[in-house]
Amino acid sequence: MLFCFRHRQNIVHLAAAASKNLRGDIEILGAKISKAKLCKRKNDCDTEEKWVMCDKCNGWQHQICGLYNEKMDPEGKAPYICPNCLLEERRSVCTDLKSDMKFEAKDLPCTNLSNYIEHRLFRSLGQEREETAKATGKSIDEVPGPEDLVVRVVLSVDKDLKVNKQYADIFHDEEYPTEFPYRSKAILLFQKIEGVDVCIYGFYVQEYGSECRQPNQRCVYISYLDSVKYFRPERVTTTGESLRTFVYHQILLAYLKYIKNRGFATCYLWASPPIKGEDYILYCHPGNQKTPKADKLRQWYHSMLKKSAKEGVILNVTNLYERYFVLTEQSACKITASRLPYFDGAYWSSTAEKFIQQIEKGGKDELKKKIKLVTHRRLRAFGHHIPPKNAAKDIIVMQKLDEIMLPVKEEFMVVQLHYSCAHCSQALISGWRWFCKTCKNVQLCERCHDAEQKISGEDTHIANGKEKHFLSKVMMNDIPSTTEDTDIILESDVFEDRNGFLELCQKNNYQFDTLRRAKYSSMMILYHLHSQNEQMISQQNGSAKVICTLCNGDITTELHHPCLICSKYKVCMRCYSERITKSAIHLLAENPSAHGRRAEDADPKLASVTETLNALRHAVQCQATNGTCSFPKCITVKELFRHGSKCEVRAKGGCQPCIKVCLILGLHASHCEEPSNCRVPFCGDMKESGNIQTQ
Repeated sequence: MLFCFRHRQNIVHLAAAASKNLRGDIEILGAKISKAKLCKRKNDCDTEEKWVMCDKCNGWQHQICGLYNEKMDPEGKAPYICPNCLLEERRSVCTDLKSDMKFEAKDLPCTNLSNYIEHRLFRSLGQEREETAKATGKSIDEVPGPEDLVVRVVLSVDKDLKVNKQYADIFHDEEYPTEFPYRSKAILLFQKIEGVDVCIYGFYVQEYGSECRQPNQRCVYISYLDSVKYFRPERVTTTGESLRTFVYHQILLAYLKYIKNRGFATCYLWASPPIKGEDYILYCHPGNQKTPKADKLRQWYHSMLKKSAKEGVILNVTNLYERYFVLTEQSACKITASRLPYFDGAYWSSTAEKFIQQIEKGGKDELKKKIKLVTHRRLRAFGHHIPPKNAAKDIIVMQKLDEIMLPVKEEFMVVQLHYSCAHCSQALISGWRWFCKTCKNVQLCERCHDAEQKISGEDTHIANGKEKHFLSKVMMNDIPSTTEDTDIILESDVFEDRNGFLELCQKNNYQFDTLRRAKYSSMMILYHLHSQNEQMISQQNGSAKVICTLCNGDITTELHHPCLICSKYKVCMRCYSERITKSAIHLLAENPSAHGRRAEDADPKLASVTETLNALRHAVQCQATNGTCSFPKCITVKELFRHGSKCEVRAKGGCQPCIKVCLILGLHASHCEEPSNCRVPFCGDMKESGNIQTQ
């Protein structure tokens, strides 16, 4: 019998207590149990699997082996054909054996992020195959490569992280935020193995944007990462690493590049392997998959980061201890917990909160004792000359964290995507960036540089306490001023948080310890995801079928790019990214829209285009005079046409109002469905000549 991890812990405690002393009673969950009645057992029993009968051969097999989804057939009345009979049936009619799975990974909604990662991954795999073929003297076709890989973002929601009040109260003299807004995302990799999608890799991230206050501003936290060893083919690359590792690295590298392009400055990684018996994301790993040790896992991350640095994605890598617990020669910041990033579930934040609770339980006397134990050398090392009255807890907490973080400092990596000021630690996003060509780590913002210049009187800094180095400057104008995420929101009850997903898998025995169970578990996960999407779409606008105009694919359950003018012109995410769809006669929304949402809601910045064209159709037949019409933009359109009838400069001469009139008429003519009797001026002439200008 299988138990969730919490229940397994209780059983372990009971067994341990029973083995020590078989006398007396023990209390657990409010009930008293006699130790004499307990026996030591090992939780290694297999769960009894359910069976299903084939309606063609009347044979029985496990539901997991037959990939039978009982949630789609709760009454057990739907016909079922086992894989063996299905294979014979396909062979008899000489057709290709294709997947009959209704819920596939490729049918999950695409996003800008998933498209970006996929395109980069496939491009990198193509280059890797060429290099391997060249190194081995084979043709590209002879080099096996991974097939049917699908990357999807299955969760993308905005959340607010409430700051623990006891934690915030230690910063008396500072306006520490009470909450940090962020976007939580879950990204999965699927591979079709033997005709069935299998989830083999995934990770959770927290994105704290430019609207977030310090110390979380423009930070990303990759909180959990997990995989199961079913990737195919199993071969090594020309660099000696496995192809599986190469693919996983490329996905992470693509994500780092994506967030850098959006303007994020720092990424935090926690490279700590799970305790034996625990799982991060995917429940119950294969028995032959070894849990990496801490040094091996760090080496795995550093290998990925070296590739990122080689491509110019990251600037440098340090660790949390060196960044926040060690004062440098250039830094003017004190060592304080207020500078530490505060993430959801972060080890250092939760450790600090627990220690604060211990201090408060001890009362003021214990606090005074701890303050006396803080040496002057430690204070100076933390940037304090005398113990500040209001920062007593802060110093004690940081001293405790210093002791805890020092032995494991290599596990907490800090990846710098954009430069930060060495003096005030602020991200350098705009304005002048002053830097030393000799000391690579010396970067100064304008404010800190001006303050230093007033002291020294010149553009220099002191290195090693003696040498004077001159500073150079460069203007920063290629970093986005905001990290606003224009990608779609994807809510998911299944992946809302890591613990909830694990609990779902444990409750329903969605395990990944064998390939057959991994197939079944992935099938059920996709079922939950698709059912959720279909329910959301049906709530928005019934169940009408939507077809992509270019590839004729069904996009009823997908996101798509609608034309802001033509109600019938819709393009799926794949066609939008792979083909030339931004033609002059169709104005596609840049942001994808879900089925049932209006195009104006998908891209509000361009909603005025539709309003203007509606006003044009109305204005040509409007009888109102003296500006009395209340129809939106009717008066504006009439004034433009009135100007055009009298203007001598016209559009060819550069008259801006006339140019606007030509653009409006061109957009209308390109989408007009009237055969020949359209009342809009010049519409028929533009259609016949084909001289339609919309840009």
